[in-house]
Amino acid sequence: EGHSADSLRETALEHFDISLGTGLTKLSGKVFRIGHLGDTNDLTILGALAGVEMALALAEVPHRTGGVQAAMAYLTQAARGGLAQAA
Repeated sequence: EGHSADSLRETALEHFDISLGTGLTKLSGKVFRIGHLGDTNDLTILGALAGVEMALALAEVPHRTGGVQAAMAYLTQAARGGLAQAA
């Protein structure tokens, strides 16, 4: 609230060379999307999350930190086979 998603997308692209998708229709300028073209893996996902977290900080958007660490913990547990498969 009170921050432009498009401005955040510009910050992410300019400073970290990460291209985030725009919000569609009613959400235009209010949200951004993380997508990929082609292959992706755990490390590319972590890189995208880190880029978003860094852009949020640089743009001074209030947010909770720790998303990258939480994703690392989840992906590590998944690699160990410790997560139930989604139905």
